[in-house]
Amino acid sequence: MAMARKKKVAGARRPDVHLPPLTAYDGDLRPDGDYDGLELTALDLTAQSGEGARFLDCALRDCGLDRARLSGARFLDSLLTGVRGVGTDLSGAQLRDVEVVDARLGGVQLHGAVFERVVVRGGKSDYLNLRSAKLRDVVFEGCVLSEPDFGDAVLERVEFVDCVLTGVDFTNARLKDVDLRGVPRLDIARGVESLSGAVISTGQLLDLAPVLAARLGVRVED
Repeated sequence: MAMARKKKVAGARRPDVHLPPLTAYDGDLRPDGDYDGLELTALDLTAQSGEGARFLDCALRDCGLDRARLSGARFLDSLLTGVRGVGTDLSGAQLRDVEVVDARLGGVQLHGAVFERVVVRGGKSDYLNLRSAKLRDVVFEGCVLSEPDFGDAVLERVEFVDCVLTGVDFTNARLKDVDLRGVPRLDIARGVESLSGAVISTGQLLDLAPVLAARLGVRVED
């Protein structure tokens, strides 16, 4: 009998961000603002309103985004590095061809957001609300994600590389070509039944065995 071939997991397509010469910007955010080829460095944007704003070929470096309102904002061909945000509203935002580096985020609202060709590298994020978000060609690399909520989200060609992923919620999520093997220890709080379409390692399967058994109603006794 011929051996079954292993199905190859489709890898994520990474962004290729090449910024043009940028112009320094030190103003405020404004709703529906149009930011093109600008560099925002070390700005305190706390509680500012930038709903529906567009950032094209921009760099945001070391900016504070606590409680900033950026729902429906678009970040295109841009770099966000060292940004900090607690309670930032990015619901319905679009990130396309974006690199997010060494961000520190807490309780950020990203429900309904769309990520396409995005790399999140380094940093730490707590309690990200990604419910009903759509992630395609996204790589989480070398970062810490604590209790992210992917409930009802769609993930396609998403990779977790050398990440710490704890308390994740995949309730009713739809996964396709999601590679979780780069997570040293996979801790899923809810939605383990949604892992169809993901690939995990043998070690991760052993870690998840108690959760899977409980979900299936299997009693394990010695």
